[in-house]
Amino acid sequence: MKNTRVAVDVGGTFTDVCIMDETTGAIRIEKTSSTPDDPMQAILNGIEQGGIDLSTVSMFSHGTTVATNALITRNLARTAMICTEGFRDVVEIRRANKEDLWDTYKDVAKPYIPRRDRLVVKECVDADGTVLEPLDEEGALSVAHILKKRNVASVAICFMNSYTNGANEERMREILLSVMPDIPVSVSSQVLPEIFEHERFSTTMANAAVSPSVVDYVERLEGKLSDGGYERDLLLLHTGGGVMTPASVKDFAARLAGSGIAAGAIASRFIGNLCGFENSIGFDMGGTSTDVSLVYEGKSRVTKDWYIEYGYPIRFPSIEVLTIGAGGGSLAWKDEGGSLRNGPQSAGAFPGPACYKNGNKVATNTDANVVLGRLGTSLAGGKITLDPDLAETAVRESVAEPFGMELHEAAEAVVAVANANMANAVRLLSISRGYDPRDFALVAFGGAGALHGAAIARELSIPTVIVPPNPGVTSALGCLLVDIQHDFSESFMAAAATTKPADIEAAFSRLEALAAERLSHEGVVPKDILMQRTVEMMYQGQWRSLAVAAPSEVTDIDVLIDGFHSEHEREFNYRRDDAPVSIFRVGLAATGMVPKAELQTHKIEKNTPTTDAMRDVWFGGKAFPAMVFERDNLSAGATFEGPAIVEQFDSTIVIPPNTTAEVDTYKNILIRVQE
Repeated sequence: MKNTRVAVDVGGTFTDVCIMDETTGAIRIEKTSSTPDDPMQAILNGIEQGGIDLSTVSMFSHGTTVATNALITRNLARTAMICTEGFRDVVEIRRANKEDLWDTYKDVAKPYIPRRDRLVVKECVDADGTVLEPLDEEGALSVAHILKKRNVASVAICFMNSYTNGANEERMREILLSVMPDIPVSVSSQVLPEIFEHERFSTTMANAAVSPSVVDYVERLEGKLSDGGYERDLLLLHTGGGVMTPASVKDFAARLAGSGIAAGAIASRFIGNLCGFENSIGFDMGGTSTDVSLVYEGKSRVTKDWYIEYGYPIRFPSIEVLTIGAGGGSLAWKDEGGSLRNGPQSAGAFPGPACYKNGNKVATNTDANVVLGRLGTSLAGGKITLDPDLAETAVRESVAEPFGMELHEAAEAVVAVANANMANAVRLLSISRGYDPRDFALVAFGGAGALHGAAIARELSIPTVIVPPNPGVTSALGCLLVDIQHDFSESFMAAAATTKPADIEAAFSRLEALAAERLSHEGVVPKDILMQRTVEMMYQGQWRSLAVAAPSEVTDIDVLIDGFHSEHEREFNYRRDDAPVSIFRVGLAATGMVPKAELQTHKIEKNTPTTDAMRDVWFGGKAFPAMVFERDNLSAGATFEGPAIVEQFDSTIVIPPNTTAEVDTYKNILIRVQE
């Protein structure tokens, strides 16, 4: 009987395995050390440790870092690009901008494909899609033979204006495959059929560059799972918040870049909705970084302005996640102006914080929390023991003495600077986008999120903090909560006022036919397919567009225009109803619905839990006697007041003074923050 769902999230230090029983909704977790040389080995180790019988698994989903790490480290197979003659340097010229305009010494990174492997052929398509010059097939064949001699592992084909007519690209692909039948080929008119050649070329280049390593990894993992008895598709999480099967990975490998980050945002959205909050902010704080995401009216915020390295956008729709260098291992340091700073430098997994006893002498956030009594002397169920004396020494020597502070004052200063950094990240994703944090709940997870969540909420006047049952493996849980999803788009440049609804309907019909074909290829039946339409619009003269939801049948253009004015006012706090509006692009999110298993519920019985221990915890320069609870001992309906500490296998929760906590039917802890 196939009644088990398994999700795996591979991190830099640990690989988390989340195992759900479909019958009861009960979840159990396993953590195993990651194996950077071959991430698949850690997955197999986790399966073995968890005692998982793959023949009983109905769904296996996976958030992978393979594509992300390949781009970050540039450990890429040799990849080539074939361009229209005269345009081989589009990806090197970029937009001629820099991440820091004032740093004259810092150069933008080189393209993933060096110039010597960017070759050209003659062809020409105009902006209307008319083929002015067919592909020079003799030249194309010569290029194919050159690339074969160079033993390239993957090829990107990027021709000018191919987004309006991809015939020349398709012919180039046919010629290339006739010479090298098994080579993966990424075609820009298929990968990203949109205007703006740099973004299209860059996305196709990244897709081709990661394709060999990603496809090899997926095929090997799929084979191992099949050998173990798993009979269904391996589902791989992509940045858009859905999953894809190995059949789609071969053509859209770059969609897996940022896969693991999206998992936490998905889980945060699910947990917020589960607790009755359509508006929520995900706060995922780990050992090295903090990821912040936002959900408004039940939907994650999506962006196309995304990249691994500045200057090389990957324009697939992605859940917007803001990452900063703030985590449990972030180092406290003194800058040239004499101010206390926190991160982005990190002690890493090894040696880790000073209290880990691995030789680090510099204070970290973890050390400061130990000094303040907010963390106990053991983590991960006793697998890691913490030395409070080493933590005190690090805080004293790194912060207290250099700044002339008392020990606990210094520890609180370290935490306060970290909290300020993380609160600013939340502001960037909320207030600067036109959202009021007071209208949101904060979902705090990750190994350290629950330590700092209540303080961040108080800083931003967020009234409620939600801590999931297993904060440390919440990202893995996110992999269990997704559907098969693909995004399609087509350029549609026209004045909105003169556009006929039938023309937009024709564009959507083309996209829906492509979507139905791809989802059918992945085994999704028509009744499980959901299509969500968007139209991207802008005021005439602008070049940045906003996506507006479109109905299942467009009959009135004025409805779309009114929707654009409203969205522009919310995003930028102004609207121009008298200004002409342009349509830029039509988009389609095609979802193949996957049956969801419900999380286990527990009967609510109001109670005041019994304290497992007491210890002094410092807040605001004063030590408070705080109750300490084991989370496993807290039943649904339990309520208590801060200050309190809740300890569990994968995290520690801080409930400060002037807050109350309650355990809901799903065993989430809801912390109410008083002004």
